[in-house]
Amino acid sequence: MKALVYDGPGRRSWTDHADPELTAPTDAIVRVDAVTICGTDLHILKGDVPEVERGRILGHEAVGTIVETGSAVTTVKAGDKVLVSCISACGRCEYCRQAAYGQCLGGGGWILGHTTDGVQAEYARVPFADTSAYVLPSGVSDESALMLADIVPTSYEVGVRNGGVKPGDTVVIVGAGPIGLAAITNAQLFSPSTIIVVDREPARLDAAKSFGADLMVQPGDAGAAVAEASGGLGADVAIEAVGIPETFELCTKLVRPGGHVANVGVHGAPATLHLEQLWIKNVTITTGLVDTSSTPMLLRMLAAGRLDTSRFITHRFGLDEMDEAYDVFAHPQDSNALKVALFRG
Repeated sequence: MKALVYDGPGRRSWTDHADPELTAPTDAIVRVDAVTICGTDLHILKGDVPEVERGRILGHEAVGTIVETGSAVTTVKAGDKVLVSCISACGRCEYCRQAAYGQCLGGGGWILGHTTDGVQAEYARVPFADTSAYVLPSGVSDESALMLADIVPTSYEVGVRNGGVKPGDTVVIVGAGPIGLAAITNAQLFSPSTIIVVDREPARLDAAKSFGADLMVQPGDAGAAVAEASGGLGADVAIEAVGIPETFELCTKLVRPGGHVANVGVHGAPATLHLEQLWIKNVTITTGLVDTSSTPMLLRMLAAGRLDTSRFITHRFGLDEMDEAYDVFAHPQDSNALKVALFRG
């Protein structure tokens, strides 16, 4: 088969690779029908995730068709159309019993495209298939479901839910990439009074407006905008959706006393925590890896027409156009790309 293989920082190739095989009775082999690229894949290519070894197949977001299952798999079968979650769950360990699948101790967590081969390939092995692959509801397309592999549950769980967004809140989202736009979509489920989005790129601020943000501002204007919208209090919830020190530190400046900073971005460098300013403000800061415990609920909402993922994908490719798709996704300032999707021909 063909697969997108990481060959060290700054190097990747769409190349021939051995077909995946069942290695445990809980595995399934999936024919990849649709796949996307994540900002985390770009972090890997920059060398920000040193656990990823050379030769690893990247990718952790896909929709596919089950072609083979191990002897212990009981909830999916050959022919089923499934969402392959970015998080794998053994289903047995202490964390999985708490639905904290991202912290799985039994060989799961974020492993696809990280510590085991991922899904940017024609076929993929899915560990713990019973608890890590979700049968698509009738009427849900590959393309719409694809956004539920990572960015929608991540922004919902790590940003909006963990941030405690409530009706009437002032919410500021720093970063209008795909995760930030997904945070707008999910925050709207809780009826905040104002959603303010901060980004440097005018095209991304335009996208934020189309997703329903109320105010779109440059970083230098964020403090004044948040103060005016909140009556001088600051943001009830500040969601960091970039993953660089400057954006995290900006969130800590924009949040009000008693407010919440929810860090969603993947960081590859240290950020300064200004406790000399924050210690007195009763601020809560949370970080986290998505657990995907919300995925079944989000799939139900998608099937019911209560969740719209149609606006995320701006560029579509065939699987064999993987290199071109990476180039487009990695340079949104030139392509205006949000998410790219690649489909089996």
